[in-house]
Amino acid sequence: MSELLFKQFALTRQKFLQEIEGLNREQVSFQPEGFNNNIHWNTGHVLTVTEQFMMGYPEKSNHLPGSYIELFGNGTRPSDWTGNVPSVEELANQLKAQLERINEVPSSMLDQKLEQPIFGLETLGELANRSLFHETYHLGQIHAMKRLIK
Repeated sequence: MSELLFKQFALTRQKFLQEIEGLNREQVSFQPEGFNNNIHWNTGHVLTVTEQFMMGYPEKSNHLPGSYIELFGNGTRPSDWTGNVPSVEELANQLKAQLERINEVPSSMLDQKLEQPIFGLETLGELANRSLFHETYHLGQIHAMKRLIK
């Protein structure tokens, strides 16, 4: 089962990266009517939340800057951004590196109980499935935004 989970991470991340590839700054910054955020935010949000779920960011992971919580965490929005915001290209590179770290997680860890349940989920494997669901949701948002932009 764990092999399928890691294959799904790879497939989902590949599709996610394909969706954002080749978009210019104007396209990733455009927020279509009816959407709460833009492609740039969605990209950083997926990176940040996956790091939270899979690596314990920011307490247990230092692979991303601490500012990502304020930029891309739940309830944030690009209209509130100040200071240095990483480009989508930088975020894409971090998404690739993150996938490599996810693939290094020993499959035996997926059965380990979390210190406390998150969203009613009790193991890292269950949280990994939630992470995949979350990423595919935002992949769909980006796909829809791209259709409205072009």
